[in-house]
Amino acid sequence: MTTHAPRPAASSPELPALLPGVLRVDPDTADPARRGRVRRSVRDWIVDTLCFVIAVLVGLSAYDTAMQNDPPELVQLLDLVVGAAACVALWWRRRWPVQLAVAAALLAVGSASAAGAGVIMVFTVAVHRRWAVAAVIAGLHVCAGFVFNRIYPDPDLDYRWAALLTVFLVIAVTLWGMLVRSRRQLVLSLRERAYQAEAEAALRVERAQHLERERIAREMHDVLAHRISLLSVHAGALEYRPDAPREDIATAAGVIRASAHQALQDLREIIGVLRAPSSDDDPDRPQPTLGELPALIDESRQAGMRVTVVDEVAGDGAEPPAVVARCAYRVVQEALTNVRKHARGTGVYVALTGGPGGGLAVEVRNRMPVGTGGPGAAAEIPGTGTGLIGLAERVELAGGSLEHGITRDGDFRVHAWLPWPA
Repeated sequence: MTTHAPRPAASSPELPALLPGVLRVDPDTADPARRGRVRRSVRDWIVDTLCFVIAVLVGLSAYDTAMQNDPPELVQLLDLVVGAAACVALWWRRRWPVQLAVAAALLAVGSASAAGAGVIMVFTVAVHRRWAVAAVIAGLHVCAGFVFNRIYPDPDLDYRWAALLTVFLVIAVTLWGMLVRSRRQLVLSLRERAYQAEAEAALRVERAQHLERERIAREMHDVLAHRISLLSVHAGALEYRPDAPREDIATAAGVIRASAHQALQDLREIIGVLRAPSSDDDPDRPQPTLGELPALIDESRQAGMRVTVVDEVAGDGAEPPAVVARCAYRVVQEALTNVRKHARGTGVYVALTGGPGGGLAVEVRNRMPVGTGGPGAAAEIPGTGTGLIGLAERVELAGGSLEHGITRDGDFRVHAWLPWPA
């Protein structure tokens, strides 16, 4: 009987070790001789006891037949001692199957009572070792049987028939052991494949959670950048107009305080998302869509931006898919943030066109100040320089396309097309 390693848990860090292509389906790897000593299970004790009883009964039957030749009493006593030793050795047959099988074959040459133990040893080798080793052990026991039949001929059976019966018995036991081994290989293979499937499923879940956390962090980074840019604009206004009316200063200070508080809250949420996996008990914050676009425009206007919006979206109030609406909002948000960073004081033109079946087009234009080279140029508000790169990736993931650059008229243009099924 083979003792298997304990089943790994789905969340165990050792699960990736199951993923390499070679399946461990060789029962030999579970042998105590190759894995170290292991405790016998209840089933092991039952099987070992049954094998011991069968070996004793078969050995006594062979001994009774062989003693019809009236050998000396000392030979009879030695036969029983050798047979008893062979039967006791069965308790270690899993640890040294080949060695004990060879010893049993040598003892069976002159001991009739060791025949039962020899049969069990042949079966054990066929179960726990490869077919080549099992074939060699079977041939050794067949040869031992030929010699034994010469020493103790059966009075009721011709030698040729006795030899043929020995060959048939050894081959039958060997094939039976190989069949058991084949079945164990199949079970081990199915078990390993199940473990592998569980491991891959766990890795897919972990990967999906990781990607989802990154997506949420990117969404919140866009919001954080927008709020910090608003804060910088209002602080710049206070610096530029220290003699502004008291009411305007108080309003700007309130906006700065609220924006800073919300920026800190967004930063804490970003760190929390990156530290821990998302949970069903802590759902993601709602993501903005085109319905929140007017509020975004109002925030920018309050910060002193001149924003002109042209909404030519058809469809009689039909809403685009959530992914498309969210992506369109992010395009406008990122474009307005870049204007505050790189082209403060210029007018901004925002246009939304399209409808169901034709796609949704979002275009944002602004005049580039003299001496600037676009969003990659130096700005008063620092940035990572990857905003448009991330925006392009977002648009492509939504199935659309993004273009940006300076036009012949000197405007910086961001144009995104997003699919909108009919």
